[in-house]
Amino acid sequence: MSRRLARVALLIASLLAGAACAQTPTQASRAVWTWEEPSYAMLDSPQAADEALAFLQRKKIDVVYLYADAFGDRNPVERQKTLYRDFIRAAHARGIRVYALLGSWYLHTERYVLPRHHRKAKAMLQRVLDYNAAAAPDARFDGVNYDIEPHLLDEWEDATRPRLLRGFLDMSAAMMEAKRKSGQTLPIGPAMPFWWDGIELEWRGVRKPVSEHVIDLTDYVALMDYRNRADGRDSILSHAQDEMAYADRVGKRVVIGLEFNPGEPAKLSFHGMDEAAFEAEAGKIEAAYGKRPAFAGFVFHHYEGYRRFVGEPAPAAE
Repeated sequence: MSRRLARVALLIASLLAGAACAQTPTQASRAVWTWEEPSYAMLDSPQAADEALAFLQRKKIDVVYLYADAFGDRNPVERQKTLYRDFIRAAHARGIRVYALLGSWYLHTERYVLPRHHRKAKAMLQRVLDYNAAAAPDARFDGVNYDIEPHLLDEWEDATRPRLLRGFLDMSAAMMEAKRKSGQTLPIGPAMPFWWDGIELEWRGVRKPVSEHVIDLTDYVALMDYRNRADGRDSILSHAQDEMAYADRVGKRVVIGLEFNPGEPAKLSFHGMDEAAFEAEAGKIEAAYGKRPAFAGFVFHHYEGYRRFVGEPAPAAE
């Protein structure tokens, strides 16, 4: 082979290799809901934070939804801001974003959809906005996720459901207005059950599925799509298809929420399956949605449950 032909062959090989690299898909973003006690443990102990962040980095989880409200007799996002600043800086140094997680069984925040409690919902978000306004750029929350579920109220039934869902929308609108007034741009979105797409509701003169009202209002949704099969009937993809299609049309994002804790029926969770089986299902979802503009990756429920699932339970707090 002449030198010229050799150079041409080398150039072609190089171009083909570059094209192959360019076509190699990157893993979708992965987040994890992290509730009160594990969040506070990470805030209180640099060693616990370092171990947790190393685990997240090892498992390619690049967003942590970190609890940022009152628990017990403390509310460090308001009174111990340095704890959040230190943790967020440490996470950012590892390439991990931090969203403020709002909503809590401890505070019974499902009640916040009731008009008399809307001020509490606005106040919990305002504390995060105030924190960010006072923090240096590298110590700010990257977003907010709120988990407020009206269907957990004792009064949730067919007759009261429209009123409670309108309360959720009114509350969400008030929270988004607080963000607008703050001048901040961090994305804010709720955890939302996949079955809200089956409930038609008139709100502010428009009748459409509740899921579409929510997507219109907020920056993104974390869709609680709790199934352990990617495709087929009653599957992750089948339950997300309407939300994904609508979010694609209106330019919003959907994070697919998955469950890893024990529950009944078994189809709700990956608990009891092995990690390879989960990754196979996740791969099917990425193959289906990877090029869709609405797809914003996954969020896992929850930190402790996911660690148990992969066989690396969180160390006991000292």
